[in-house]
Amino acid sequence: MTESLTASDCSTTQIHGGTQASGPVRSVRPPLHLSAAFGFDSLRDAREAFAQRESAFTYARTGSPTVALLERRIAELEGGVGAVATGSGQAAVALALLPLLARSGQTPDVVAREDVPAGHLVASHRIYGGTADLLTDLFAELGITVTWADPHDPASWSQAVTPRTRAFLVESIGNPHADLPDIPALADAAHTAGVPLIVDNTLATPHLLQPGRLGADIVVHSVTKYLTGNGTAIAGAIVDTGRFRPSDAPATWPQFTAPTPRFGGESLVDRYGEHGAYLHLVRAKYLHDLGPTLSAFNAQQALDGIETLDIRVERHCRTAEALAARLHDHPGARIVRHPSVPGSPNAAIARRDFPRGTGAVLSFEVDGDLATVERFVDSLRLFQLAANIGDSRSMVAHPASMTHCRLSPELLAAGQITPQTIRLSVGRECVEDLWADLVQAFEAAGLGSDPAEAAVTDTVTATAEATVTREVTLTSEAFARDLEEVSA
Repeated sequence: MTESLTASDCSTTQIHGGTQASGPVRSVRPPLHLSAAFGFDSLRDAREAFAQRESAFTYARTGSPTVALLERRIAELEGGVGAVATGSGQAAVALALLPLLARSGQTPDVVAREDVPAGHLVASHRIYGGTADLLTDLFAELGITVTWADPHDPASWSQAVTPRTRAFLVESIGNPHADLPDIPALADAAHTAGVPLIVDNTLATPHLLQPGRLGADIVVHSVTKYLTGNGTAIAGAIVDTGRFRPSDAPATWPQFTAPTPRFGGESLVDRYGEHGAYLHLVRAKYLHDLGPTLSAFNAQQALDGIETLDIRVERHCRTAEALAARLHDHPGARIVRHPSVPGSPNAAIARRDFPRGTGAVLSFEVDGDLATVERFVDSLRLFQLAANIGDSRSMVAHPASMTHCRLSPELLAAGQITPQTIRLSVGRECVEDLWADLVQAFEAAGLGSDPAEAAVTDTVTATAEATVTREVTLTSEAFARDLEEVSA
C-alpha cells in the first residue's frame, strides 16, 4: 500500500492511493473484479476466514478486491486508518451510526434488551433531508432518539448531551444552504461528552477539507456525488480517522470492549485493535446483516472519478462563486446563501478552514410566491430539475417539494427552508451559459433582469437605435440627391 499522503499531495493519492501491486500480472489500471464469491485453497483457510480470524474475501456482500481498493483510496484521501464502502451515501450514514447507537451497545454484555433504551444522537438541524428522514423515522422506530442543534452554536450541542448520547453528526458543508460549522469546536464538545464527532464530508470532499485534521472521529461520504463526479453510480463510504478510542471509556462502549459470542468470545478491541474495532463492527455485523453492498462495478466508476477530483472540484467552486456573486446582485433573488457572498455568516470559517473553496452547492430565495417559483424552475433549460449534486451537469432542486419534503415544520423553520428556497448544484458548464439560463428564467418568471445585464442591454439598444437613425438619415439624403439628378 502507498504511504498516506498529505492534503497537498491529494492529486497523487487520487491516482495511486491504496494500490497494491502483486502477482505476475500488474495492469496499470486496477482490474474490475466481478465475482459474487471467492474460493479457498483449503477448508482450513475457509474456516479461519469465515471465523474472521484471518483476513480474506469470502463473499462480495462484505467486500471484494475492487471495493477494497476504493476503501483504501478514500481512507488515504481523508487521512484515515481505514474505511468501509457501502451501496449508497444513505447507507454510509446509517451504518456509521448504528454501531454506536443500537440498543445492544448499551448493555454490558452487548445483548439487546427491551428495558434498556437505545442511544441518543445530537445532530445538526441544517442537514440533508434524507438524513433527517433516517433519524426521525426509521431510527425512531428502533428507539434511537435525536436532539437537533444549531451547527453555528457549539454550546447548544453540549447542552443537548444526555447520559445516553453516543455521537454528534454534522455536515462539513450543509445541504442546501452551504452552512459551515465550527468543526474544531464541535469536536471539543463531542470529546468533552465522551462521544465521537461524525462529519458528512460529501459536499466538501477531501480536496477542500479533511475533517479528521480538525478533530472529527468518523467521516462519511455519499461517493455518488463529487467523488464519482458524473452521476453514474451510487456509492457511500465510512472512514475512521483514528481518533475514536473506545477503550478510553469501556463502560460506554461495551460493543467494542466486552467479549461477545459473535466474535468468538473476544472483544473487538482485543482482536482487531483500537483502530480496527469500530470498522470491523460496521462491516462484519451491519454491512453483513443488512446487506447495503457496493457493487464492484460502481466501485470502479468511483475510482475512475476520484482520479480527477481536484481538477473537477476547482472548476465547480469557481463557477459557483461567480454565479453566487451575480445572484447576490440580481433583483429576482434574495437571501443568497453561499460562504463566498458578501456578508455571509460563514465567511470567517471559510477563510480559516476552506482555503481552496467552499463547494458548489448554494441556495437563494426567489422574490415571489410559489407560482413565481414554479415559473422560474420550469423555465430553466441548462439547469436540470433533479435530486442530485456533484454531477458535471448543473442541477436545480426545490427542497420544500423534493429533498426536504418530509421535514417537520419545526425542522423546515430551523433549516430556513421555505417555498421560495431554490437549491443549485453548480456543474462544470460555461459560467456565461449558466448565468444566461438563470437570467432568462428570472425574466420568464416576471422578476426582471440583472442590473448589469440591463445596463449592457440599454447600451446595445441605444447604439443600435443611433445606428439605425444614422442609416435612415444617410439613406434619405442619398435619395434626395438621386431625385435632384433625375429632375435635372
